Amino acid sequence: MRIHGFGRRSLLLLTVLLIGLGAVPAGAGQVITDELRQWAREAVASEKALDSKAAVNTVSVLYFQNQTRRPDLDPLQKGLTLMLITDLSKIESLQLVERSRIQALLEELRLGTTGLVDQQTAPRVGRLLGAAYLVGGRLVPAQQNGLQIDSDVVRVSRQDTLGRPASTGPFEELIRMEKELLFEIVRLLQLDLTPAQMETLRKPLTTDLTALMEWFQGVDLSDQQKYDQAAEAYQKAIEADPGFKQATDDLNELRALKLVARPVDTIEVLERLRQKVSVVDRPEPDEILKREHPVEVQSSDVNVRWR
Repeated sequence: MRIHGFGRRSLLLLTVLLIGLGAVPAGAGQVITDELRQWAREAVASEKALDSKAAVNTVSVLYFQNQTRRPDLDPLQKGLTLMLITDLSKIESLQLVERSRIQALLEELRLGTTGLVDQQTAPRVGRLLGAAYLVGGRLVPAQQNGLQIDSDVVRVSRQDTLGRPASTGPFEELIRMEKELLFEIVRLLQLDLTPAQMETLRKPLTTDLTALMEWFQGVDLSDQQKYDQAAEAYQKAIEADPGFKQATDDLNELRALKLVARPVDTIEVLERLRQKVSVVDRPEPDEILKREHPVEVQSSDVNVRWR
């Protein structure tokens, strides 16, 4: 992946773009909002004014290309990116470009539904994102139907590659392979982490591969604006691992943005009714007499008519 020289841009434009990047919060959203699409349009429209400067330690993790000829591994193209961004965002000294911002830019550049970036496109994407470092890679076949993940860590300003982390194994060892890539990226970026920080990075997002794959599918469906299907995928991920925080956060985001309906809380509804209505198993004697002469009883909460 070669990085070419860039032109100059004004300090004002640099400031505006970098303010929009920021660090990824723990529960960063996955929905591509109208605001993100507007940002992407403005970034591309102002592209000629850009230069190669970027905030120090700003990292953009691009999607991985599936070169295995195995369609069942397509979810890993965005999935590995999701895992790495989530893990790297735990390092306070780094600024991670949000995955949703990357997706919005790739859509604006009309790179297709997969959003895959090749060696010729990567420098442009990195420049538009204001990234000091780019991380990307490929999924390639390994022996005995295994999987090899090859990655590149590129320093934009010096037009060089810091290294090419790689990991190999069966699909069932995906979590281990992602962690191997993660710690090699940390080493190449020369990040000085404490033992406690290292231990935090070792913790998997989930140990359930079914939950992971459903999460990957949910994010991709959300990118396609198939929000109901995305919610179903997130729900399946949560059912596979009820403690899977990322899937829960992304499902709650869809509900908060009213892109999918909230589930009806039956207990809450019954409690509200209980507070407003007093129920007895039989009418009082004087009420029996009232049934002979229909009387309508009204209050601010209840309208009852005896018959």
